[in-house]
Amino acid sequence: MSWTNNILNLKNCLTSLSVFSKSGDETAPDSAFMQWKERTVYVRESRKTAYLIGNGASASMASHFAADLAKNGYVRTQVFTDLSLITALGNDINYESVFAEPLRWQITEGDMLVAISRSGNSSNVLAGCKTAMSLGGYVVTLPAMKPDNALRSLGKSEFLCAC
Repeated sequence: MSWTNNILNLKNCLTSLSVFSKSGDETAPDSAFMQWKERTVYVRESRKTAYLIGNGASASMASHFAADLAKNGYVRTQVFTDLSLITALGNDINYESVFAEPLRWQITEGDMLVAISRSGNSSNVLAGCKTAMSLGGYVVTLPAMKPDNALRSLGKSEFLCAC
């Protein structure tokens, strides 16, 4: 694929971005990103923590995003990608709890959770979101492609891109 085609594909992907509020109302992407930015600034200035979760490639994106956010934005971040923790929780409790359980121990009111899931239906990501919300966390979901997923109704803002 040529450079020009790659640029056009990226443009098409970005212009297809849709953002929805928790109530399901579509929001302008600029407004949603501004709200997310303001929340991130609040997290940094209040010395709160931004937690990021996902499985597989989404876990890698969460880890990379957390590193950039910490390094460039001076935001305290946490990801749950430690294999010992994941396998201990999965074995001793259940795999569905690998995000919910550490969030239960650590998240405090005003912290932010960013949940990344291509399908939007991963039970462990959903459980993590529900735990974060029950403890006063601000949840942003990035379920990628499919609008008919369980994750879309959980976050304050949901970012969908059909690319």
